[in-house]
This record gives sequence, C-alpha cells and structure tokens, in this order.
Amino acid sequence: MSQIVKIYTDGACKGNPGPGGWGALLHYKGHRKEICGGEPQTTNNRMELMAAIQALAELTRTCEVKVITDSQYVRKGVLEWMEGWKKRNWLTAAKQPVKNQDLWKKLDSVMAEHDVTWQWVKGHSGHPGNERADDLANLGITKSNLRGSTCVK
Repeated sequence: MSQIVKIYTDGACKGNPGPGGWGALLHYKGHRKEICGGEPQTTNNRMELMAAIQALAELTRTCEVKVITDSQYVRKGVLEWMEGWKKRNWLTAAKQPVKNQDLWKKLDSVMAEHDVTWQWVKGHSGHPGNERADDLANLGITKSNLRGSTCVK
C-alpha cells in the first residue's frame, strides 16, 4: 500500500467575488479525512489556495504528499511562478505585488514541511476524488455565514 498522502482539493465561489468555500479529501493507508470551510466574501482563487493550505496543515508529521487539483492557478503558481515571486520579494515580473500574496506565503510555508508533488485533473470530469472535493467546497459555501467556519468528517 502506498505511503504517499493523496490530497484532492477544490475551491468554489457563488459570484466572484462572493460567498466561497474550499474542500479537501485526504487519503492515507486506507484512511480518509474530509475537511471544508468557507468565507462570506472571497474569490475562487483564494478558495483554491485555502483548500491546499488547510489540507497540508492537517498533516501532523513530515510526509510525502501528492496534491491533486483542478486549479491551474494553484498548480502553475507553485511549479512555475512562486520561485520567481520569492526572488523578487513577492512581486510579479511586471513589478506588481502578487495577488493573494498572504495565501501564497502560507502555502509556501506549509509546503516546506513536506515533499509535495502536484497533479492537475480536469474539473467536473467525473474524477471521484475531485468530485468529492468539489462537493466539500460547495458545502463550505453553506458554512460561509461564519467567517472561517470549517467542517470535518
């Protein structure tokens, strides 16, 4: 059986900006954990980032992790853009502050504790882990009436 923690993440927003939610499904050695949360006023990109941040923060020790996401924004941000942003003190190539910098910094911090790989899957294409993460993100929207509310299963 695999020793890799698999994490499926998704974010959702009703309106952009608007009420938003994030969800994640964690799998390890036959165990699974579902988490979600929401914000009353946010963007889809922020919720995509929050899903990854909160899922990685759930891990209680250093792990090998595979994050499966339907967000090219998060995947490309980590794999293609973040290194340059950090070298430029969190400025884009156009010398503008990185959008959602607070969350990118949190993601960078929680990733540093683990060996993380990233996989993209097409959203709403029937992938069971991604579909469940989407369900959890939408559940998070219903919880968004309380800032930072969460649900754990």
